[in-house]
Amino acid sequence: MSVLVWLAEGTWEACVDAAREQDGEVTLLHVLDVDTEAALSGSAGLLGRVAGADPVGLLTGAENLLLAKAEARLGRSARKLTLRGRPERVVVAACADADVLVLARDGDRRRLGPKSLGHRTRFVVDHAPCTVLLVWPGPPPPTTTLP
Repeated sequence: MSVLVWLAEGTWEACVDAAREQDGEVTLLHVLDVDTEAALSGSAGLLGRVAGADPVGLLTGAENLLLAKAEARLGRSARKLTLRGRPERVVVAACADADVLVLARDGDRRRLGPKSLGHRTRFVVDHAPCTVLLVWPGPPPPTTTLP
């Protein structure tokens, strides 16, 4: 079985924890949004200059650190995959060879319901061509929060 784990900032730990429970080969996927990369590129970038540093290189370094931390948390060897593009579309495309995709809710975590999924996660859940394991990145809210 092939397990693809979408590592997103703020929720990746829960995804890795859920992947630990899965049998098979695990691939840890991180997608750098091209809009973020573009905002940091150019002579000054939209976010301004970063003195003495290559802003895109900083993102790549942070991405490599995230993948290393995720593999350590997983507790076993994993394939690491870094891609660039629109995250929701890149993740769906990466699912083509996966049996299971593990991802986390990234919206409103205070209550149950559809708003607990951000727009990118909703797109992936709706379009993934494999089994989807959707996890809460913390304790789920009580059923009294149902809309």
